[in-house]
Amino acid sequence: MLLATVNSSIVIISLPAIFRGIHLNPLEPGNVSYLLWILMGYMLVSAVLVVTLGRLGDMFGRVRMYNAGFAVFTVGTIMLGLDPLHGSAGAVWLIAWRVFQGIGGAMLMANSAAILTDAFPADRRGMAMGVNQVAGIAGTFLGLVAGGLLSEVNWRLVFFASAPIGLVGTVWAYHSLIETATRAVRAKIDWIGNATFAVGLTALLAAITYGIQPYGGHDMGWTNPWVLAGVIGGVAVLVVFCYIETKVDEPMFHLDLFKIRAFAAGNAAGLLAAIARGGMQFMLIIWLQGIWLPLHGYDFEDTPLWAGIYLLPLTVGFLVAGPISGYLSDRYGARAFASGGLVLSGLAFLGLLLVPTDFNYGVFALLIFLNGIGSGLFAAPNTTAIMNSVPAGQRGAASGMRATFMNAGMVLSIGVFFSLMIAGLSNSLPKTLTGGLTSHGVSPDVAAQVGQTPPVGTLFAAFLGYNPIQNLLTPFHALAGMDPHDVATLTGRSYFPHLISDPFHHGLVIVFTMAIAMSLIAALASLLRGRRYVHDDTAADAPEPVKAGKDAA
Repeated sequence: MLLATVNSSIVIISLPAIFRGIHLNPLEPGNVSYLLWILMGYMLVSAVLVVTLGRLGDMFGRVRMYNAGFAVFTVGTIMLGLDPLHGSAGAVWLIAWRVFQGIGGAMLMANSAAILTDAFPADRRGMAMGVNQVAGIAGTFLGLVAGGLLSEVNWRLVFFASAPIGLVGTVWAYHSLIETATRAVRAKIDWIGNATFAVGLTALLAAITYGIQPYGGHDMGWTNPWVLAGVIGGVAVLVVFCYIETKVDEPMFHLDLFKIRAFAAGNAAGLLAAIARGGMQFMLIIWLQGIWLPLHGYDFEDTPLWAGIYLLPLTVGFLVAGPISGYLSDRYGARAFASGGLVLSGLAFLGLLLVPTDFNYGVFALLIFLNGIGSGLFAAPNTTAIMNSVPAGQRGAASGMRATFMNAGMVLSIGVFFSLMIAGLSNSLPKTLTGGLTSHGVSPDVAAQVGQTPPVGTLFAAFLGYNPIQNLLTPFHALAGMDPHDVATLTGRSYFPHLISDPFHHGLVIVFTMAIAMSLIAALASLLRGRRYVHDDTAADAPEPVKAGKDAA
């Protein structure tokens, strides 16, 4: 689990080094799609396939699918590091093998929680899930530090570093893991259900991701016909999927599981928490890399590594709270810990909203530590409650659906939070940028054109560790012939952070207000899960899964 989630975030910090390695500028208009797909391809594939692969684990053995996932993941990792191409071809190579690697990651994520549920009795699952969830969520943030350190040496190490772990894990899994499920579910593969789910979710998530790209003179792409078609069409296909699953004899996913209150409430809370957590991760990275670190003496190209280091209190919070909350939830149930953790996360978001953009790091570290504590309190009890509530024969599919909500939330967070931030910046950034450049010797015409540049370019420049002002002015050759003092001021460490602080904070208020709302709604959904409930599979000839789900409801 740690390996799978580290690799979902390790690329975030390493992207500048990766693009330099394949000799491609990701911020050129024609290359933004490569940037988005290298960033999002792994998470998108994982979100789409985990339910299918979880159901296949129910049918053919969860350990078998898990072992295969280790092997697929390792092959993809090695091929990524061996990329022999440059330019656009090199980017396509990386995207293709990231997708392949994502298939292996989905096999691991879909079946790990189900294997643990099979292996541990109900009164010890919380502790087991606590370790599992801490590994998974902490991996998301540890990947930021690992990516920064490894890419300083060589971008290929970002991928090669995982290969030995993958090779050892593959061999270990095949030799040591034992199938503990009492019996596999005998069923035919629901081809139509699998296809409609994959097509619908892919179209929806890809369209939302593309919605942050400029289109037709607008700062974002929500008027793009293809984006609208993807959102509307994706939702329509998912509605068709739900209808199909109620009609086929052996569906990919038994929708009756959503009649189990603990399952439905836990997944709703998990989706909202994942969106809020994913959005926070990206906003904090931009905040650190674009404003705080340059103001405190760090060069822009060094900010990706240091952003990961300065976010470590968040990971420490997860590590502290996860196993403890899992252990306690075994004794007292999930509701209080999961709901309380979400409320604590919301309060931490409120604190982040109130601190200035040039904050005191001690206060910032305490707030993100509390956010990590809150997320750790939520993760393990929520997962345990979800997995306890479903019949044994449906654990793989249920684990896959839980992972789908989590991964889809991470993908959705990019579309939702970047859109909110861009909307906040678009009101004030153009005027601020134009006036600031003109006052330092940039011609009014060039300053006006730069000021009208969509904010997403500025955000991605800061996100990737580029000097945003230098990146904006270079295409216009505006720095040539200017006074050296003005050039040094514009491209220095402090000019851009001071320029963008007020517009960025305006956008941050919008973003974190939404995160607070999502955390509190998720806490309410968590409260509605009811008292502790464990599905009873006492007999080998237990009723069919759908009937068991109805009885449980």
